Amino acid sequence: MCKKFDLVVIGAGPGGYVAAIKAAKAGMSVAVVESIRAGGTCLNRGCISAKAMIHASSLYEEMNSEAGLVGLKAENVSFDYGKIVEYKQKTTDELVAGIEGLLEGNGVARFNGKGSLEKDGSVTVKLKAADEEGNEVVSLEAGKVLLATGSVPALIPVPGIDLKGVVTSDGVFALSEMPESIVIIGGGVIGVEFATVYANLGAKVTVIEALPRILQNMDKEISQNLKMIFKKKGIDVHTGAAVKSVEQGGEGLLVNYEEREKPLQATGQLVICAAGRKPNIDGLFGEGVEIGMDGKFIAVNDRFETSIPDVYAIGDIINGTQLAHAASGYGLCAVDYMNGKEPELKINSIPGCVYTDPEIAQVGMTEAEAKEAGISTISGKFIMSANGKSLITHEERGFVKIVADEADHRILGAQMMCARATDMIAEFTTAIANDMIVEQLLAGVRPHPTYNEGIAEALEDCIGESTHTMPRRKRR
Repeated sequence: MCKKFDLVVIGAGPGGYVAAIKAAKAGMSVAVVESIRAGGTCLNRGCISAKAMIHASSLYEEMNSEAGLVGLKAENVSFDYGKIVEYKQKTTDELVAGIEGLLEGNGVARFNGKGSLEKDGSVTVKLKAADEEGNEVVSLEAGKVLLATGSVPALIPVPGIDLKGVVTSDGVFALSEMPESIVIIGGGVIGVEFATVYANLGAKVTVIEALPRILQNMDKEISQNLKMIFKKKGIDVHTGAAVKSVEQGGEGLLVNYEEREKPLQATGQLVICAAGRKPNIDGLFGEGVEIGMDGKFIAVNDRFETSIPDVYAIGDIINGTQLAHAASGYGLCAVDYMNGKEPELKINSIPGCVYTDPEIAQVGMTEAEAKEAGISTISGKFIMSANGKSLITHEERGFVKIVADEADHRILGAQMMCARATDMIAEFTTAIANDMIVEQLLAGVRPHPTYNEGIAEALEDCIGESTHTMPRRKRR
């Protein structure tokens, strides 16, 4: 059986399904091939699942620590871990159903199976049989192909990493019981978010990171502050630490590591390997297919074209920003390029978000990066302990920091560590995309009391003194 489409998308994650819908709206006949469910890692085993668990655990922690401060009584507060997992799954299922409905509503054909690109440019799909006893093979003739298969968790190559009780992020979401102690290998975004969830729920958490600091790719001040906050939460953080092995102990798993050349050991009922992800390209190419590679990634040009004519690639399988919203942006742009259009969407600066407490968000350059690029900068900063809304909600920890070009006051970047940072960072993504200057962002009045007032204060600090910050002492 052979079917013909203008575009065949392999992968229905946030990059693939968004591209498929845009292509269908542009008048292309489109098919999507997905081996699991629509939504990819983001919805089923990543972004949405993690944030649902963070929300539940944060509510529990807030009821225990904050209720009394505002005159509320909450005695014997407890949680049902199974119910938290059910809530996470219900949220995921609703969103997946919504995406599947959108694909159908836009006339996108769906094929549930494993897709592979063949030498003649077609896509072969091994359909999943309903009884799971065999596979029907379907060949899809494609005018153009978009590869959007995402990534999978990577395991570090140390002895014992395959022991029972060692899981990746995929395995965490499958847990039905709450572990009392956890060792997390990796202090990146995935690692610190899981640390937040389980520390909020009362588990003993240890984080082991090989790099000099957690969230190494974020602003240094953010990393330092988060480490201090984790310490207050009882999370044990070890940086510059190399894991050597995992072994079975009498009371759980033992993680052997070295920190400052000193051998140490951490114990946990569960070990989460959150040490990165790798492109999901196993089985993606049929016999004889040769495609240009950029290390472990599929190589693309600035139009997302691979070395094979009419074959495009986006998302985590290319050497770019490994984030769901980045994949969606890449997908939208790729479809425009396929149709001979220049994208209106600007992807020159992708925001990064971390859903810890407080939230963290960053976009564009840090001061250090601007300095390395030889750019003279001005900067503004506002400590959120002076923000009215933050005081009301007892979320006064953190800051808003802005970096601008000294010559023309053009916004270069922003770093936030405060309540609702992941929502507010979009203001600076828009500013950078449109080459806006500090004065333009200050032209509007922000409502009071809101967290956004902290943005205005930081902007004011770039060009003078913010209203609600004590004046700097003048040097004599």
